[in-house]
Amino acid sequence: MATEQPVSETTPAPEKIEAPAEVSPEKPVDPPAVPETKPDEKTAAHVEKKGSKTSLDRDVALAEVEKEKKLSFIKAWEETEKTKAENKAQKELSAIASWENTKKADVEAKLKQIEEKFEKKKAEYAEKMKNKVGLIHKQAEEKRAMVEAKKGEEKLKAEELAAKYRATGTVPKKLIGCFGG
Repeated sequence: MATEQPVSETTPAPEKIEAPAEVSPEKPVDPPAVPETKPDEKTAAHVEKKGSKTSLDRDVALAEVEKEKKLSFIKAWEETEKTKAENKAQKELSAIASWENTKKADVEAKLKQIEEKFEKKKAEYAEKMKNKVGLIHKQAEEKRAMVEAKKGEEKLKAEELAAKYRATGTVPKKLIGCFGG
């Protein structure tokens, strides 16, 4: 704190007070303006009596100004730190959101690839099954054709044997055995 001399009749008020070491050198500190009064005989004694009080009031006022400055600097620093913290958090949240979106896109792309593979395999299996069904149908047709051919042969054989039995006048032995039992 700067030291001041008591104001008296003969000493003029100091014009500037040096700034304390804690205060930024960018802004000089000016004391509050004290109105100068010409000493009268009535007030001269009164000023001498109050001279130390005026100096004390000035010291108190300067101390309050200095305290307010410190509080102002602290508040500004606090706001700056809060802003920095907020910006840092926003940057990190943005990075996390970007990371999340990238990972989601990767997973979705893999899922799509798996689905495409699955659809391709499903189509291949469906084609194989259709081919098997077609092969089974073909085999069934062949078996039907064989049965029809065999039936035709047996009918022809039966007709030939019936013609032979008619020609000879004999009765087939198997038929008699079935009915006459």
